[in-house]
Amino acid sequence: MDSKARRALIADKLRISGEASIVLLAQEFGTSEMTIRRDLDALELEGLARRSRGGAISVQSRSFEPPILQRASHSFAAKNRIGQAAVSLLRKDETVIIDVGSTTQAMARLVSENLNLTVMTSSLLVASELSGKQNVRTIVSGGVVRSGELSLIGPRAVESYEDLNCDTAFIGVAGVSAVKGLTEYNLDDAAVKRAAMSASRRIVVLADATKLGTVALVTVAPILKIDVLITDATPDDPEIKLIANKGIEIMFVNPN
Repeated sequence: MDSKARRALIADKLRISGEASIVLLAQEFGTSEMTIRRDLDALELEGLARRSRGGAISVQSRSFEPPILQRASHSFAAKNRIGQAAVSLLRKDETVIIDVGSTTQAMARLVSENLNLTVMTSSLLVASELSGKQNVRTIVSGGVVRSGELSLIGPRAVESYEDLNCDTAFIGVAGVSAVKGLTEYNLDDAAVKRAAMSASRRIVVLADATKLGTVALVTVAPILKIDVLITDATPDDPEIKLIANKGIEIMFVNPN
């Protein structure tokens, strides 16, 4: 592997996990630690990394959230496949929660009218996708509209879930880590997600491969809170192996 390709992979690892060790990178790429140091120096000059003791850290803040329109266009095909897999878990006459997020929005778009569902959501985008579907009763939480995201946040949004007893919550998150659990960029969105999860007897997380190993600002819930993880990652993904070892059921969709 040439240095350009290796540095691109290192930059991607930093973006996902937030940090990287010189020793571990040298082992992974089969190069000397000196070579990795030169790679990290080059990435720092390009503004893609910041050197730290023994390695490097990402220059992207864990509280930075790309706009939802940008997220929706990223991994579009994968998100549709994950959404379709989530829809396959729905059963007639269920009451479910469909969370905020670009992947959950893709799921909402694919929901069948024939299931006679009741759907609770804090996403105006999800509500819009469901609004034209007959036999789908859509309930929107209270709360304050978060500009740009069109999600509903704040105490009224959280309180909307407190007296609900739903079958399944379909949750979207910024990151899924075997160690840090489910994480989000925004404190207010994280609080609403916790409330939604507490109102459901089954938790299904929808996460494309780019979310695996990513750790955002705030932890929403530990990994053991998940019942099912739906992803386009492959079974040999290191993070997937760690999650599977904790007994989490994983549904794989075709990554291509």
